[in-house]
Amino acid sequence: MRDVLRLSEEEWRRRLTPEEYRVLRQHGTEPPFVGCYVGTKEPGTYVCAACGNPLFESGVKFESGTGWPSFTRPVSPDAVCEYLDTSHGMVRTEVRCARCDSHLGHVFPDGPPPTGLRYCMNSVAMRHVAAGEPIELVQP
Repeated sequence: MRDVLRLSEEEWRRRLTPEEYRVLRQHGTEPPFVGCYVGTKEPGTYVCAACGNPLFESGVKFESGTGWPSFTRPVSPDAVCEYLDTSHGMVRTEVRCARCDSHLGHVFPDGPPPTGLRYCMNSVAMRHVAAGEPIELVQP
């Protein structure tokens, strides 16, 4: 397990933009097809926008046609946590950052091989770190 980053909601409000706060801390969703990472293909790592925790490698990103960046698996089993989400009259699996507990998106069992999973993430919940660039974790 990674080191856990725990901040007050007041501190998160100061550190994040209003849209980042709405999605990451209030479990919001950005509209489909507007996120900056929907069609990107640059090599690198997608990290949590709140804390810098590595989440997904660009090599497992795929075009799902849903309007959100989609991945087949996280960088490691302990990069994310999954929770039952019954909000909005649906039953889904919510995906949160394992380091700071921020909402990232949802995972669905309709992805391509080899996992059959589709990690459907909000662009605003992530940052892309280009291949070869250092990944810096946010400190308290």
